[in-house]
Amino acid sequence: MSESDRDRGRTLGAILVTQGRLAPADAAQVQQFARKNGMRFGEAAQRLNLLTQQDIDVALAHQFNYPVLARSASGGVSDELVAGYNPQSESVEPLRALRSQIVLRWLGQSSESRRVLTVVSSERGEGRSWITANLAIVLAQIGYRTLIIDTDLRHSRQHQLFNLPSSAGLSALLTGRAGKEVVQRVHPQLRLFVLAAGAAPPNPQELLGRPVFDLVLSTFANQYDVVLLDTPAFSETADGLLLASISGAALVVTRRNHTKIASLHAAVQNLNQSGVNIIGSVMNAC
Repeated sequence: MSESDRDRGRTLGAILVTQGRLAPADAAQVQQFARKNGMRFGEAAQRLNLLTQQDIDVALAHQFNYPVLARSASGGVSDELVAGYNPQSESVEPLRALRSQIVLRWLGQSSESRRVLTVVSSERGEGRSWITANLAIVLAQIGYRTLIIDTDLRHSRQHQLFNLPSSAGLSALLTGRAGKEVVQRVHPQLRLFVLAAGAAPPNPQELLGRPVFDLVLSTFANQYDVVLLDTPAFSETADGLLLASISGAALVVTRRNHTKIASLHAAVQNLNQSGVNIIGSVMNAC
């Protein structure tokens, strides 16, 4: 029996005791208080000031095999990754809606041999990396084996968002200085993996345009249910268009009160002319 199976069969109090968040005597006190007042265990523990809501959320995540990522304050992921550390937040619902549309309209119906999606935007500061990371998290939460590849070799962010080492990554892999071991798993109970950009090379577009990148992408596409590419902004470099052309599918990110219509129109036109399947667009309201 796996650890997750054991957790589902255990009470919330037992999990909290095992995690060291609650002493056995305190757990007994909470149980007694809960029965006397007709409360749930977590509610009673909070009433007695023995646990916080975060303690309860983490224990529930173990009980239902639904991992919650630690936040940056405790050495975990960035506060921007709300889907990871606070999946019950109302702000995550739009991400789940986006996930549903992608699953139904692309993952579930696509005849493409590779499930590789390039996340693009016309300019910097539109939330492309944020969307990529949080979308990957909600996809992994429903069981998709998901890989993020940070292909922005100029202004990489994924290693910062997930608080991962960046010494070796895609740039080292493409130049033969590293192997597939540079892919890092975010959480042992979450099928989410990140390939950081690595050290910034002097020739990013040349690296991405070499046949070896397409070979690497095909290899990973065979190993994962979906691969998301975080890309540079179209206004700064042609890398994003090149990557979208290689992957074949793109999700366009815009930002309210930020995206320029002319820049967005030019980006979409370039994608269409390159034969890229634009599966949809999303407006970042943040």
